[in-house]
Amino acid sequence: MSAAPAELEEILGYRFEHPDLLIRALTHRSSVHEKNPGGALSDNEQLEFLGDSILGFLMSDMLLLSHPDFPEGRLSKLKAHLVSSSHLHAVAVKMGLGSHLRLGRGEELSGGREKKALLANALEALIAAVYLDGGIGPARDFVVRHVAADAEISLADLGVTDYKSALQEKAQALKLPQPRYSIVEERGPEHAKTFLVEARVGREWSSRAEGLSKKSASQRAAQDVLRQLNES
Repeated sequence: MSAAPAELEEILGYRFEHPDLLIRALTHRSSVHEKNPGGALSDNEQLEFLGDSILGFLMSDMLLLSHPDFPEGRLSKLKAHLVSSSHLHAVAVKMGLGSHLRLGRGEELSGGREKKALLANALEALIAAVYLDGGIGPARDFVVRHVAADAEISLADLGVTDYKSALQEKAQALKLPQPRYSIVEERGPEHAKTFLVEARVGREWSSRAEGLSKKSASQRAAQDVLRQLNES
C-alpha cells in the first residue's frame, strides 16, 4: 500500500493545486492495467516523457550559470551524470519515493518500489507534475533542492574537481602533515547508504561531510579543509 500523498508533499516542499497530477505521477502502468483495464490513460509514462525534457533543460541552464568557466565537455559530462538513472534513483531513494508509488499487485510483489528504472522514471514524472501544476519556477526549485543538491559532490565523483589531490598539494606546499581521512559513520540501508567522512590536516584543520559514497564524502570534506587553509 502506498503512503499518503500529503506526506510526499511535505518532503517535496511543494503543495499541489491539482492533486490529481501528483497521483498520476506516482501511478505505474501496472496499477492502471489491473484496476482500470481499457480505461483512460492515467499512468505516469507521458509525464515521465515531459519530465525528462524539463530536467535536461533546467540542468543545462543551472550548470551554465553556476560554472560559466567550464568548457562544453565538462558541462556535458556533469549534466549526463546528474540526469542519469543512477543519480535519479539515488535521489528518489533519499526522498523515500518508493513508498508513495501506486503499483499493481504483480509489480509490488516483484519489488517494484525498489527498482532503479521505475524510481528514476517516477522522479521525472514528478518533475513534470510540478511543472504542469505550478510552472517552471516551482519545477526549478524542486530540481535545485533535490536533484542538483549534490552537484559539487558529483563534480568530485566525476573527477572534474579533485579536492583531495588539491588538498594534498596544498599541505605539501605549507609543509603540513599529509591529509588523513576516516569514516565517522555509515547510515541507511545497504542500497542507499550515507557516509560521514572526516578529513584532517594536522591538529588544527578538519572537516566532516556526508555523501552517497565514501569517495564523494571524502572529496567534500577535503574541499572544506582546503578552503580553511586558503583562508588561514
